[in-house]
Amino acid sequence: MVELSLSETTAARAVFAARLPLAERYVEHLATSGIQRGLIGPREVPRLWTRHVLNCAVVADLIADGAKVADVGSGAGLPGLTIALARPDLHVTLIEPLERRVSWLEEVISDLELDNVEIIRSRAESAVGKVSCDVVTARAVSALKSLAGLTIPLLDGEGILLAIKGRSAAEEVADAARTIRKLGGVETTVVTAGDDVLEEPTTVVRVRVSQG
Repeated sequence: MVELSLSETTAARAVFAARLPLAERYVEHLATSGIQRGLIGPREVPRLWTRHVLNCAVVADLIADGAKVADVGSGAGLPGLTIALARPDLHVTLIEPLERRVSWLEEVISDLELDNVEIIRSRAESAVGKVSCDVVTARAVSALKSLAGLTIPLLDGEGILLAIKGRSAAEEVADAARTIRKLGGVETTVVTAGDDVLEEPTTVVRVRVSQG
């Protein structure tokens, strides 16, 4: 079992509440079959909670109640599956093109008996028109300039893009500004999530998309 430090335990309880046991089972999947099947590197095990699961799950704080979320390039379920675990009121669609990753995600979702998650095996651009969502999330997919073109069309003219980024977020925003405007982005900001529970809050680029 992947042990939590005291600070990780406190944060995990705050983020996942009653669903913490499910989050712990998810981390066990990451640390075992996730490594065996190449979704997570073995060196990441000591950092699974802080760097991956909690870092992603706190993005749920930026999402309105009852929203429909599409997660692009879900891979090992980061951030989509962590958001679904933290927020049972949300409906999350995981969009992932690789069959081996989709198979793993299906196994994990079945084991955790999550009823607020579905998976579409597809590239993001091919999922446009097939997925209805209010929010699109992504992590480690590509630079914002190209990511915008993969994600914003899924919103069908109205909604929010939440892209988890690192220290280069402001530069990526500047580089992508023209592309985002062309796609209907009317407001782009760099925000943080998890300020009250994480030692290092998660940096998120938030793009509001509107036709009006």
